[in-house]
Amino acid sequence: MRVYVPLTLSGLAEAYKTGELGPGPLVAYAVTPALREWYLSDDIEELEYAALNRAALASLRLLAADPEAVRRRVVVAVDVPDGAAVADPDRGLDPAALGEVRVAPGVALAKAAAVHVDAGDAEDDVAAGARALEAADGGDDDAQFVVDGTEDHELLWYATQEIANLVGLDG
Repeated sequence: MRVYVPLTLSGLAEAYKTGELGPGPLVAYAVTPALREWYLSDDIEELEYAALNRAALASLRLLAADPEAVRRRVVVAVDVPDGAAVADPDRGLDPAALGEVRVAPGVALAKAAAVHVDAGDAEDDVAAGARALEAADGGDDDAQFVVDGTEDHELLWYATQEIANLVGLDG
């Protein structure tokens, strides 16, 4: 099963150093029954893209909580065994938890299939989105517009061999 783990660049650097995403349980996003029902699609690529976007929003939340982090969203795509990622049945219908799963054990970074990261030119919009998140969560439509603006920036795809370069540990 493919899961999408939200991180920051500093979190990715730590995972690179330790070789592990986690310790578990990890919060990740995947194609869950609730996400399928919400998205109303049978196209697995569209559903995985929706899960990736949910993880990107979770990465934005991590950035909002860490004012020192570089303002670029990071999502690591990882393949885990079926059954390793479990949705919380109590949050299944909560719109804020669509696609959310828990992966109990930490996951080796070597299991990553790819890394998705904002380009540098997204930093200003991502910073604005992180600042607006709390107001957007409170129902402020203008703030929600700013948060949604981060989605105008597609996350770039990187091979796992490029992680050291991404986090500045290539020397």
